Amino acid sequence: MSARRQPGTRLEIASVVDQVYAAIRERIADGSLPRGARVHQEGLAEELGVSRTPVREALRRLAAEGLVQMRTNRGAKVLDIDRGGMRAAYEARLVIEPGAARLAAKHSNSEAQERMAAALAAQRQALRSVARSFEANRAFHLALVAASGNEFLVRFAEQLWVARIGAAIYERQLKVQERLLLDISEHEQILTAVRTGDGRRAESLTRSHLVEAMRLSTDILADGEDG
Repeated sequence: MSARRQPGTRLEIASVVDQVYAAIRERIADGSLPRGARVHQEGLAEELGVSRTPVREALRRLAAEGLVQMRTNRGAKVLDIDRGGMRAAYEARLVIEPGAARLAAKHSNSEAQERMAAALAAQRQALRSVARSFEANRAFHLALVAASGNEFLVRFAEQLWVARIGAAIYERQLKVQERLLLDISEHEQILTAVRTGDGRRAESLTRSHLVEAMRLSTDILADGEDG
């Protein structure tokens, strides 16, 4: 009889794939791997200090999530996004985040609220850096959903932010300094509503905030398509 595989071995292999998956996913989210770019598996494997096998496995997972396209004999590339895809993502956020804000006000999750406050402080300090502003903005919204106490909403929100809400679009939104300051102000109001337990106001503020963000993002993509 052949020797049985030790349970720990498989878990170790899986953990490497998980780490590579998370690293590539983050690069897609922050724009290090731009939309439409080819994914160089050899370079990623070398950079992450792993073989190509976990990189390939991670890319298959990302392809299943709609983040990467696996092309026969041509490697993988990061999927681009069009106006319809962006609008669909924001419509999904409009279902998830306002309701999450209402739940957040109800549950009073102090740890998640502190994360929201920390993200807001980071956003104030990042006025001259679009990349840092994007990270702080994403952290605020994900902390808001986490404050709901609903793990399913958190998973949905994380997937939407990685797949559709990218740094490149955010950068074009924030070319106008007034928009960044307004973004911060709206986040402050949402956090205040959550902290004071005003679920109705938290929900309404979050919805209005996302509606305007959707308008800006889809307008930007429309200009790019027309150009």
